[in-house]
Order: sequence, then structure tokens, then C-alpha cells
Amino acid sequence: MAQQDRAIRTRRVILEAAASVFDDQGYDRATIAEVLERAGVTKGALYFHFASKEQLALAVLEEHVVDIAVEPQKIKLQEFVDAGQVLAFRLRSDPIQRGAARLAVEQGSNRLDRKRSMLSWTRFVEGLLTEAKERGEVLESIVVHETAELFVGAFAGLQMMSHALTNQADLCYRLTVFFEHTLPSVAVPAILAKLNLDPERGAKLDAALQGKVLAEAETDVDANAGTDVALR
Repeated sequence: MAQQDRAIRTRRVILEAAASVFDDQGYDRATIAEVLERAGVTKGALYFHFASKEQLALAVLEEHVVDIAVEPQKIKLQEFVDAGQVLAFRLRSDPIQRGAARLAVEQGSNRLDRKRSMLSWTRFVEGLLTEAKERGEVLESIVVHETAELFVGAFAGLQMMSHALTNQADLCYRLTVFFEHTLPSVAVPAILAKLNLDPERGAKLDAALQGKVLAEAETDVDANAGTDVALR
């Protein structure tokens, strides 16, 4: 179990190092050597988890969707808003999110299948909007798949503009403005009035999520310690 935990941690360290290199250099200029230097691992450790730079980049693109998991809400559209605000907040400093964002939108080598990220985010948003519509929170006229693609594409543009102007510092505010302009054409009025679009909500939710992750990790450590004692 301890060996498996170490392998999981090592993989995460490598992914975060690779993401930071992709964020700084882009895919084409990024090198395995720089990833190794930032991760502080051996070449053997890296290649145990990832066979190539392309696999590293694809893993970063996949990981950034998995990382966004907000707490369930009574209103499903609130979860949709929350996921966007958490992502917007994390794009300020989270290496996985920043690296994946650059990989997804940069114009460069055709060797990397960048559409995976857009498709994954579209499926994620479509799932939230589908459930919201089934609950009666979304207008009947809404075509969920088209709306999901609109939000994903618009967010990509928002984060590119925010990155260019403020290095993502104002992205949460820009997203709130976008929600204020678009959600009235998506949500039924009774639901719209209940949505919390506060641009500071992403920071608060992220702090709560990180605290939960830390508490769970400490619980796992205590449980493993207890198992080790019992086996002695």
C-alpha cells in the first residue's frame, strides 16, 4: 500500500512539473529534461508513468477535468456555476489547470490531439446541464449539447483574454459578467433568482475543497498507521 501511495504521489509530482513547463514554454518548446529538473525525479521514474512528452501532455489535459469536482447543490445549475468559478480561481496558480489551458488553446504542433480537452469539458458541462434540465431548472427550448459547446468555447476565450490582460487575476469577475449575460436565456426565472454568481465564490469553494482533501488524506494516514501497528 505504501509503495502504491508513493507511485501515485510521484505521478502527481511529474504531472504538475510537466504542466508548469507546458504553461511556461508551450508544447513544442517543452522538454523532458526540464520536466525532470522541476519534478526532481529520475528519468526512469518519469518513463515508468509516461512513455513520451505527448503522453505527459495528454495526461495533463485529462487531469484538469477530473480535478474539478464541486460539492453537490440543491440546484444543479449552481453546481455548473460553481465548477466554472472554481476553475477560474484555480487558473490563477494551479499548475495542472494553467498548463492544460495553454495546451488546449495554443496554436502549434499538430502532433498533440488538443481536441480531447474541449470534448471532455463539453461532456462535463453537458452532463450538468442535462440533469438541470431534467429537474426543470433549464428552459425547454434549450439544446443542451449546443449550449455546453457555447459555454466551453466562451470560457476558453475569456481565459485567454484574462491571461493576456491580468494573468488570470480578473477571470472570476469576467466569468460572473458572462453568466449574468447568458444564464437568463438558459435558466427558468425562479431558478435564476436563486443562483449565487459571486466572483469570490470560487476562492471560498476551493478552500473548502482543499480542506476536505487534506482531512481525507490525514484520515488515510491514520488508518494506514493503525493497520501497520495491527500487523506487527
